[in-house]
Parts: sequence; structure tokens; C-alpha cells
Amino acid sequence: MSIKENLSSILSTLPESVTLVAVSKTKPISDLQQVYDEGQRIFGENRVQEMTEKWENMPKDIEWHMIGHLQRNKVKYMAEYVSLVHGVDSPRLLAEINKQAEKYNRTISCLLQVHIAEEDTKFGFDEDELLALVENEEFKAYKHVKIVGLMGMATFTDDMNQVRREFKSLKSLYTKLENTYPNFTILSMGMSGDYKIALEEGSTMVRIGSSIFGTRK
Repeated sequence: MSIKENLSSILSTLPESVTLVAVSKTKPISDLQQVYDEGQRIFGENRVQEMTEKWENMPKDIEWHMIGHLQRNKVKYMAEYVSLVHGVDSPRLLAEINKQAEKYNRTISCLLQVHIAEEDTKFGFDEDELLALVENEEFKAYKHVKIVGLMGMATFTDDMNQVRREFKSLKSLYTKLENTYPNFTILSMGMSGDYKIALEEGSTMVRIGSSIFGTRK
């Protein structure tokens, strides 16, 4: 199917309450433009330099989401425009985002990444670290970051029961926090291979790339 047909097919499966992030990493601007022309305004990238080049060359009503592992020394290059950082996985990274956002008099929305996968290659907080962070007085004093929810990545496996367990655990933690923190409105979980399970487990934002743009080389 074409990119347009892929996008239409995926949108038909998403409830209105769920936000689609079109993961456009490695894809040319011409591909992104096709999706933009169909009304998609939220794109996800995992490399700051590539995202910045696309931001410079595409319409300015796009929301750019940083979805990959983010190094602190790269934050300054995207602080001017990024809409949402999905993968905040350390207090030091959160502090750097706050520092760089202040330079542009912006408040950058962030998701705290939770390590739910049974893989060491994934990043994120465990539950105790997460609870300690949100109760930390220094964190509460930040004026230029806004924590709006959680993000998690399931294990890369064919065992969908395991994937479901991991999503269920993240949803449980999200539920525990959303009553205390009114800014919590986003639970970002689910990608091309597992987003339907994520939806069943309560995801409010899915990150879909290859099912829209085709397999990456």
C-alpha cells in the first residue's frame, strides 16, 4: 500500500482519544510531506540533527517529538522548537532540558521513560526511582519543563503475553500517579508491532513508523 493508504488504515484503528506520532526517522522530507498533506501534524524523530534539519525545511505548524534516547549535550540544538520529549530517563537530563528551555523562555513538555522491558538495552526509571524524582523538591522547582506523563517500550519479542504484561505494569504505574499529578495526561506506549495491545492496555499515544512509511533499510 502507499504511504497515504497506510496512514488511513492506521487512523481507522485508533480511537479519537489516542494521539498518533508518525515516526519519520531516516525518511526523506518528501515522505513526511505526503503524511503532512493528509493532515498529520505530529512527527517523531530519534536523532536531534535529523529532526532539526526537517524542522528547518518543513511547515512550522508541525509538532516535533524527540522519541529516542537523548544525550544531554544535544538538548541545546532542539530546545528552540521541540514539542515533547518522550524519553526523559534521568534527573540530569531533565535538569538540562529545563536549563536550555529557559534560554528560549519556553516550557518543554516531557514524558518520564519507565524501564518495563526485560532487556538491558532499554533505558528508563524503575518505579522507586520515578517516585523519588516526582517527589524531589528540586524537580518541583523547575519552571521550564512540564511532566505530562509516562513512556515505555516493551521487550522486542514474539511473546505478546509478555508485551501485554509490560504494558499493563506501565498503565498501573500511570494510574497511581495521574491522580496526584493533574498534568499527567499522556501514556505513550505502543509501536508498529504492538500498538494494538498497547491500546487495549490504556495507551493514549502511539509511535508508529514502519507501518506508515514502510520498512527502514
